[in-house]
Amino acid sequence: MATVDEHHLTSPFPELQGRGLRLRPWDADSEADVGVWLRGLTDPEFMRWNTPIRSVTDLGSARESLRAKESGMADGSSASYCITEAATGTPLGHIGVNSIHLVLSHARIGYWVLPEARGRGVATRALALAAHWALTDLGLNRVELDHAVGHEASCRIAERCGFRYEGTLRGAMFEAGRRDAFRDMHLHGRLAGDPEPEGL
Repeated sequence: MATVDEHHLTSPFPELQGRGLRLRPWDADSEADVGVWLRGLTDPEFMRWNTPIRSVTDLGSARESLRAKESGMADGSSASYCITEAATGTPLGHIGVNSIHLVLSHARIGYWVLPEARGRGVATRALALAAHWALTDLGLNRVELDHAVGHEASCRIAERCGFRYEGTLRGAMFEAGRRDAFRDMHLHGRLAGDPEPEGL
């Protein structure tokens, strides 16, 4: 297996396939991708639990946000994927392996699923696929996942995919729709040496 540094010197981040899904890079030049990105980041359920650092409110800001994701892919600091149905290519949501730290060999992972794709195990399947890649082929030692306290669905998905609950971080993320107030979040982590979760 290549080390993280060797990986970044020899290849871009690959598409990932498995579990009925295809994870492909977002395309900021695609009107369809920009529209999906805007829908995802302005969905009321997403906004209930997340307040992005950069506001996305229209097609222009959505395209700018996706360009930033593409830059992260290019410089190796993050791997941002559109979750799609493997058979049809239909977009289902987003998953990103973010804040990749080459020296400390860790990253943070986050995801969201479009309203029409919820209840089908999309987040669980995408997280299992991306985490396995990050901890094997990418060569990371640790991947973290966090979510707002009270987001029980995200907590269950994390634990189902082998991300152990590690504690509560006080005042660590923005309150819903605000950047002047903070709320607590749960931290989950998974190590390369942890056993693969069963039943996935």
